[in-house]
Amino acid sequence: MNLRSTIKAFIESKLLSGREVSGEENLLLSGLVDSLGVMRLVAFLEATFGFKVPAGDVKLSNFSTLDDIVRYVGARAEQ
Repeated sequence: MNLRSTIKAFIESKLLSGREVSGEENLLLSGLVDSLGVMRLVAFLEATFGFKVPAGDVKLSNFSTLDDIVRYVGARAEQ
């Protein structure tokens, strides 16, 4: 599985009860994912990709959409 499909599978199965999500669909402002869901997502990203997500990085620009999350993780993985 690649980065995008791994993250997408987690969001759809664990946070959205199987509902599919598109890359640009806003997960936070739409109410699909709440603050607890964001914390579950952060824990998943840290465990799966082996880096710590600083509290300052947990913001709309990094976690609003699937595309935002994939970009953020990709940039962190390269550091």
